[in-house]
Amino acid sequence: MWIADRHSEHVQCARGQAVLSAGKITFTLTLLSLVVSAITNQSTGYCPESESWKVVASALAEANLVYPFDFTSKFVFRKCEVCSTTNIVKYDWFYCGVCDSNLPKEWNFDL
Repeated sequence: MWIADRHSEHVQCARGQAVLSAGKITFTLTLLSLVVSAITNQSTGYCPESESWKVVASALAEANLVYPFDFTSKFVFRKCEVCSTTNIVKYDWFYCGVCDSNLPKEWNFDL
């Protein structure tokens, strides 16, 4: 697990290494431990599927952190096959925000 300041890019944080998931994480420091209080798969650099939670949970467990049972916010990403724009799908609305073309229902990024 690699962690970087929120002002950096996920691609920069990965240092050219293979990535199984990416997103944003918020920690809370308690009197007893460091706790993951919020975590998402929000990364327009990698556009990970929410199913990547399994590898995230494994890394958090290996780091002995207390964490939620799943992403606290999940994002759905699709690449427009017409104009190549990266889209965040909201409310199951699978249409490109730039050219209004239909977006595929299946994840379609080559990483």
